[in-house]
Amino acid sequence: MNRLQELHDSGVSIWLDTLSRDLLETGDFATLVDEYAVTGATSNPTIFAKAITESDRYDDQLRSLVSAGVTDTRELFFAMALDDVRGAAAILRPVHERTGGGDGFISFECTPDVADDAEATITQALDLWQRLELTNVLIKVPATDAGVSAIEELTAAGVNVNVTLLFSLERYEEVIEAYLRGLERRVAAGEPIAAISSVASFFVSRVDAKADAALPPDSPLRGRVAIANAHLAYGRYLERFAGARWEALQGAGATVQRPLWASTATKDPSYSDVLYVEQLIAPGVINTMPDKTLRAFAEHGNAKRALGSDPGAAKAVLSAAAAEGVNLKRITRALEHEGVKAFCDSYRQLVDCIEAKVSRAALVR
Repeated sequence: MNRLQELHDSGVSIWLDTLSRDLLETGDFATLVDEYAVTGATSNPTIFAKAITESDRYDDQLRSLVSAGVTDTRELFFAMALDDVRGAAAILRPVHERTGGGDGFISFECTPDVADDAEATITQALDLWQRLELTNVLIKVPATDAGVSAIEELTAAGVNVNVTLLFSLERYEEVIEAYLRGLERRVAAGEPIAAISSVASFFVSRVDAKADAALPPDSPLRGRVAIANAHLAYGRYLERFAGARWEALQGAGATVQRPLWASTATKDPSYSDVLYVEQLIAPGVINTMPDKTLRAFAEHGNAKRALGSDPGAAKAVLSAAAAEGVNLKRITRALEHEGVKAFCDSYRQLVDCIEAKVSRAALVR
């Protein structure tokens, strides 16, 4: 726990990469916030599929909703999941207030079936934002082509956005630009921007999983490509949230779109289980960790700062990896596609589970 506090004190916000009713009702989430320096949490279709399919804690609410005439599967999911989001947001509210709105967020993702439809994403995100009516909630939007368009529109509408499934530097540039344009549109329209928050979730370990597969087994670059990619992303963050354009927005009350490291559990068992935490420490970033990684860092993590503003070493790693056959553009494109597909698969599993539970409830009656 002291190590996690040291990590927090170094400027890293520690968010839990899961959410469930079990965590909320047992008090485990509150304990993580109170004793483990956790200041936020994220959710996605895979997380909720696991939570709802593996627990009976949602069954009573599901029966009540069906008895009240709610039959649409998506609405049943939203009713249950949004209650969890509200519960987590309430626990995180003191953090949000203590940090002046800079931390203490819970994220909820748009359903993945709208990931490639900008208008549908905007419509659903606005609906979720209005239903929750909480300043410490972020609506997650994937960084697809359609998602980038939605990010600008939602920011212009005053919605807090967590941009998810970010893998490439090129897409990250588009995401930052969309956020800045959305803020500028609000300023031009005379709308306030001080209360708008956004984070950009840059996925890490999945990049190494593919890069390592393209490298020779004895390559010294194994386990280093994803960190180098994230290091350059952090450099872009420092560059774009500086200078005259940003200073004008900052003067109007804007806050930076913070970089968030996602997918930080180590996938290769030969690597340190805290590799993607220790190597990505820098002021102002967020690291979302699954419970296992969080507790591993609490036990043996080193909170020494690891990222700087000099991109030279990271560029050298990526250049050497390219010479050994790593096509990073192809990898990041594939990961974006696979990420959306994986969430779609989880969402279908979730829908099937809800429908099965509804059917069983009907038989019991």
